[in-house]
Amino acid sequence: MIPEPLQAKLDNLPQRPGCYVFKDQAGRVLYVGKATSLRSRVRSYFQESSSDNRSFLPLLRRNVADLETVVTASEKEATILEASLVKQLKPRYNVKLRDDKSYLSLRLDLQHPWPRLELVRRPQPDGARYFGPHHSATAARRTLSFINKHFQLRTCTDQELGSRKRPCLQYHIKRCPGPCVIEQDASEYTRNVQAVAMFLDGRHDEVLRQVETRMKEASARMDFEQAAVHRDQLVALRAVREGQRVVAVSDVDQDVIGLHRDGELCEVAVVFVRAGRVVDTTTFPMRKVEVPDEELVGALLSQYYGEEGPAGNAIPDEILVPVLPESAVGVTDWLSERRGRRVKLIAPQRGPRVQLRKMADDNARHGFDEKRRSREDMAERLADVQARLRLPSPPRVLECCDISHLGGGDTVGGLVRFTDGEPSKQGYRTYHVRNVRDGDDYAAIYEVLARRFRRGRDAAVAAQAAGTTAEGSEEVADDSRDEASGEAGGWQLPDLFVVDGGRGQLRAALTAARDLGLHELSIVALAKERETATGETLTDRVYLPGQKNGIPVRPHTALVILARARDEAHRFANRARERLGKNRRLRSSLDEVEGIGDAGRRRLLTAFDGVEAIRGASDEQLLAVPGITRRHVAALRRHFGEGGGGAGEAPAGSGQ
Repeated sequence: MIPEPLQAKLDNLPQRPGCYVFKDQAGRVLYVGKATSLRSRVRSYFQESSSDNRSFLPLLRRNVADLETVVTASEKEATILEASLVKQLKPRYNVKLRDDKSYLSLRLDLQHPWPRLELVRRPQPDGARYFGPHHSATAARRTLSFINKHFQLRTCTDQELGSRKRPCLQYHIKRCPGPCVIEQDASEYTRNVQAVAMFLDGRHDEVLRQVETRMKEASARMDFEQAAVHRDQLVALRAVREGQRVVAVSDVDQDVIGLHRDGELCEVAVVFVRAGRVVDTTTFPMRKVEVPDEELVGALLSQYYGEEGPAGNAIPDEILVPVLPESAVGVTDWLSERRGRRVKLIAPQRGPRVQLRKMADDNARHGFDEKRRSREDMAERLADVQARLRLPSPPRVLECCDISHLGGGDTVGGLVRFTDGEPSKQGYRTYHVRNVRDGDDYAAIYEVLARRFRRGRDAAVAAQAAGTTAEGSEEVADDSRDEASGEAGGWQLPDLFVVDGGRGQLRAALTAARDLGLHELSIVALAKERETATGETLTDRVYLPGQKNGIPVRPHTALVILARARDEAHRFANRARERLGKNRRLRSSLDEVEGIGDAGRRRLLTAFDGVEAIRGASDEQLLAVPGITRRHVAALRRHFGEGGGGAGEAPAGSGQ
């Protein structure tokens, strides 16, 4: 039964392009879509005889209570608006590209007198040329290293370029001509820059011809050292060129999208073809995909090539897709506008492009199988850990804690989380130890874990009160976002807790858990490798509650997962301790004055020459600083004492 207000909106929908937003009774956004005709498209959701077989439609029909529409002038505007609304509203049933990595691009500023190639995460509209993104950080750095080695552009920053007095190591190992201090032939450097740009554009044949010409020119003028440099460039370029698979004789740049679907799981592959050669491939997963291929491709294009998408600055001449998306004309116009030149969106049916599409599908299938095999391998390893440590269940969620301090001070607890053997950064936590000053590791572990376990226990209680389990339902944690489920989603206790240390640290952790009534929580300790008094080397050992001797962690066994977590916790805790120490060293006593904020501190330090001058200033001098009131003066006097510069005057708090 459609609610009357919603039915009234359905009866008055226009036959124009635009976007529609479905909401539930509480006003939460369920789904955002675009349409060439809002009237036809939106009404089709509520027709039982519709051929639309998306599995979420029954849930949508049952939960939808309200509808909003936005009319646009064209399909292209509807495409742009849909992408913006999905990003802003995060609707429950829309396809989401869950690939949140920040990809590396290579930046070449051709406007600089001495351009350099550098890695950046987020391209900016600054007039420089950007190449990428590279979907593997290793590949991006390998490309940068290749260019620095064979084309010898400068590697220093602009600040270093202007301030350096003598050449750096890069000059001495023949990887930079040293324009910072050595007089250079600007035209020769410019030719190197142009060759780099052509190489990164995939125009390898042109670069080869140009470098070969330069080698012959250098040889003709008997500059054999420079000719040898160009010879090495030729060898390296030919090796790169031979490693690329030729798929077509064409100058067209193409991205080829392949899909492999298995139930609600989907793997997407993108094959990058530049000037007829495959230069790179990437795959990424999409979860809970219940929409048809047309809608999946449309969502993929809008998010992948959007402003913040991984390929937002690298839209090619052609994009080959399995099927054309909904409102394909609008999507094509939007892509062309973003690129600044015409883009073709093609679903090939015959010819060479079909073979490219099959290659992309094969890559997607291979990526899916590899990830599934990796998950299965990890499941076996976690089952092995369960058996070796006699755990009640495989430790899919594992947390590890380490304590770091410097001579008993700046004590910090670092806690890391691993899910299915991989770091889960959203579960990382830092604890500043408050009640331990003498470097007592046992007391520090007790304090940190008592705080961690208390939050876990409270989250379990809140989750139970909300009608879910202690671990929290994944669907509730992802979608409901109420306080109880959000707390459970962030603080649920792990399957296994690992403490860095030996039997003493294990006792402290067990005490912290049992004092809070958490008797069922699995806790072990992992001691570092050490050498005994007799010279015998003891490997890492796992200590279990109630067991005297540790279990050795031998290389290439499943227990290495614990060592990985321990090492990550050690790194994380040390970094947090260094950050705390740096903040403490840079603090002044003025930061400890209660009642004076950052703006007030900045004004005081600008008006006076340091904290001692502030302490010795009179009330009138302090009040002369803009924004400083008698309340601030009273706070300073309380912190520094009533003496100092205020001596001989009435106390600041006397009311004068």
